[in-house]
Amino acid sequence: MRPVKPRREAPPYDPDAPRLSKTLALAGLGSRRTCEGLIGAGRVTVDGLRVLDLGTRADPANRHIMVDGLTVETNVQKRTLALHKPLGVVSAMTDPEGRPCIGEYVQNRGDRLYHIGRLDANSEGLILLTNDGELANRISHPSYELTKTYLVTVEGKMLPKTAAALRKGVDLEDGWVEVDRLKVVDTIPGATLLEIDIHEGRNRLVRRLFEEAGHPVTRLVRTRIGPIRLGDLKPGRSRVLGVSEVAGLKKQVGL
Repeated sequence: MRPVKPRREAPPYDPDAPRLSKTLALAGLGSRRTCEGLIGAGRVTVDGLRVLDLGTRADPANRHIMVDGLTVETNVQKRTLALHKPLGVVSAMTDPEGRPCIGEYVQNRGDRLYHIGRLDANSEGLILLTNDGELANRISHPSYELTKTYLVTVEGKMLPKTAAALRKGVDLEDGWVEVDRLKVVDTIPGATLLEIDIHEGRNRLVRRLFEEAGHPVTRLVRTRIGPIRLGDLKPGRSRVLGVSEVAGLKKQVGL
C-alpha cells in the first residue's frame, strides 16, 4: 500500500512578513535549513492550518505558530528562567530588610523578571522567573493545577501505613489536601527521604502535610514544576528555558 501523503492546507500568507522558516530559526528551532525541513515534513501549523509551502510568510505578532502541536514563542524579548534557589534565600526580587533574595541571582540578565510562586527561606530548589505576564498568571492560577515534585527529608522512620495514609490525602486546618504521588526513596538512621508530587500551592503545604503525619521536615528541595526539572542546576545558578520547555509549559496551562 502506498503511504498517505499529508494533505496540503492553504497556508496563511502575510506578504510583508518574514518567511516562516526565518521566524522559526529566530525562535531557536535550528538553522533556516532545519526549519525548512520541519515545514516540508508537515510538522508546522499556522493558525491551525498545516503549512508545507517553504515560501510561506506569516506575521509572528498576529499568527499562532506551532511545531508538533506545541506553541512556538516568537517574541524573542520574552524570557523564562529556571533558578535553583539556595537555602536561606527569600523568594522576592528585592527585600526591604536586606535579606538575601532571588533577585540578586538574576540582576545582571537585563530583563525585568518576576518570580512565579515562591519557596520559603528554609526550602531550596526550582523556582521560575519570567517577563511573560500571561504565562506567569496561568502558572500561578490554581485552576491549572500544575504538578510540582519535592524531595523531602523528614524526621524518623516512616511506617508503610503512614505513607499509605498520606497517599489517600490529608485534612488540614485549611481544607483537604490531595497527594498525587508519594514514594519512599530511602530510610537512614533517624530520618526518611521521600519524593512527593502535589498540585496545590498553599503556604508551606508540604511541610504542614508531613507535620500532620508526625514527621517534621528537615530538608525540602523542589525538583520539578510541570515539565520543567531542576536537573543538575547548582544552587544560585539559573538558565534560560529552551523553546521546547517553554512550549511544554504553555501547553500544560492552556496557552
